[in-house]
Amino acid sequence: MTRREFLAASAAAYGSAGIRIEDDGMLATAAGRFFVLGLYQLPRLADPWQAASKAGFNLVRVSPQQLPLARRHNLYGWVALGSIRPGRESEDEARIRAIVESARHDPALLFWETEDEPTFVWKQPGRLRIPPEQIIKTRRFVEALDPARPFYLNHSPTNLESTLRSYNAGADIVATDIYPVIPPGIRELYALWPDGQHGDLSNPYISQVGQYADKMRRVAGPSRAVFLVLQAFAWEKLREKDQDPSQVRYPTRAETRFMAWQAVVHGVNGILYWGLSYTPPEAPLWGDLCALAAEFRALGRELASRKVALSLRLDYHDTGHSLDWGVQWAARATPGGAVIFAVNADRHPVEVTFGNLGRFRWAARLFPEEPLPLIGGRFRETFPPFGVRIYKLREG
Repeated sequence: MTRREFLAASAAAYGSAGIRIEDDGMLATAAGRFFVLGLYQLPRLADPWQAASKAGFNLVRVSPQQLPLARRHNLYGWVALGSIRPGRESEDEARIRAIVESARHDPALLFWETEDEPTFVWKQPGRLRIPPEQIIKTRRFVEALDPARPFYLNHSPTNLESTLRSYNAGADIVATDIYPVIPPGIRELYALWPDGQHGDLSNPYISQVGQYADKMRRVAGPSRAVFLVLQAFAWEKLREKDQDPSQVRYPTRAETRFMAWQAVVHGVNGILYWGLSYTPPEAPLWGDLCALAAEFRALGRELASRKVALSLRLDYHDTGHSLDWGVQWAARATPGGAVIFAVNADRHPVEVTFGNLGRFRWAARLFPEEPLPLIGGRFRETFPPFGVRIYKLREG
């Protein structure tokens, strides 16, 4: 089924089944399950809507007035509503009601958002910007107007899991944003810690993405959707003035690819990108995102399918380095076999033999497709630091 056919079938289903979150967190309509690959902002190009749709993205953050434009380009949209503030209930309810009534009948609308990062207050750790009660109250108000659509809530990567869980009644889709590609020695900038990091885990490398995905799954529980918001900008470009060109550092294509596929390996149900409005068209980042989106588009069915339990065995070969996390992997069903998504979460290369694959008779590495010698249910591979390998296996 093409994305145009999927969107049309989804539109026909809105009046009855609506949009649902399945028991493993995957979004679905009557047309089927699908993995979300979306954008907070469109690229700075002459025809950004067409560019996003052609690349393979399926979701964009929009105003209600932009929903017909999203639909025209076979894209879903989501709309941010804000929340109902204490002492301003009548004003906020009237504003939110007007937005919901204007947009809820549009088949391109996928879900609602309330507030972004409600727990985050820069340089004031422990203080909550918006309490959970305010988010939950807003969700209940909107749900009475439009019970067909889920609610999305993005958290900052910090705060205790218990704090973040207190917001769960206000969300069906739980996310966090993590932007770990930062030049060393960067000057103070909003949302960065004094050590120049965005996240607050001990791991300073891009493999922290997987740890934050695990954290948000623990926050969300098994049946809510979990999204990650990943980096589509250079931190120095967020500075309003006195930018230092030597500090402009975009994620490379390899880094972008690793972070996305590691998120998939760790079980997220969607990936969103933030920051394209700060990324000039001459930067290579949009082309890198398009290359990634092409891989996701090619494996859309597998990304949306349920996990496959493989008794995969990994035997490592000494490369002269210790092993921190090594190869992380996940498997999905594909007609006649399985697909394995694998990433090296270490900052050093690893060499590993994949074994216990005796039920399969053929194996290939994808992107580009290259057959692998599968002998006795085993094949051997070398991963570069933070490398990605995707394998297709056939039983017959």
